[in-house]
Amino acid sequence: MPEIVERAEQPYVALKAKVPMDGIAAFARRTEEVFGWIAARNVLPVGPVFLKYDVVDMEHGLVMENGVPVEEPQYGEGEIVAGTLPAGRYVSSTHLGHPDGLLQATADLLAWADAEGLEWDADGNNWGARLEIYKSDPIEVPDLNEWETELLFRLKDSPPSRTRPVPAQLRAHDPLT
Repeated sequence: MPEIVERAEQPYVALKAKVPMDGIAAFARRTEEVFGWIAARNVLPVGPVFLKYDVVDMEHGLVMENGVPVEEPQYGEGEIVAGTLPAGRYVSSTHLGHPDGLLQATADLLAWADAEGLEWDADGNNWGARLEIYKSDPIEVPDLNEWETELLFRLKDSPPSRTRPVPAQLRAHDPLT
């Protein structure tokens, strides 16, 4: 059963790309590029890997980030971007099983929220924070059918972040612009 949770803001680094609907699995496998980037800079992850859906357009494709939370804001470069997941109220739901089941789990979550009268932090196809957080380590849990994935979608009524703007030198270069 989904639940509403309060989350603090969280800095992260990610690989950002435009991804066709049938390319999500291939994009998810690029996580090693993110880990290589942070390892080269002696930055440690402080949480599990996630996929962030910035644009969800079933016809024209997705804009996604394959990321990992980090302790402090970072500089992005190339395809690697740095950002902050915003604080606020999120709907959280856990999917146990193969990632192939996430499409249905997402549909179920969206239907539940609609029935509850909740509104997302989204403007059309553009989402403020729509995440799949992969809680299972593939080395420790090699069977995809045993994976735990948290769906975490930010609600519209979340208060705006109270953080200072990210200084220009820390802002990520957006490879899609």
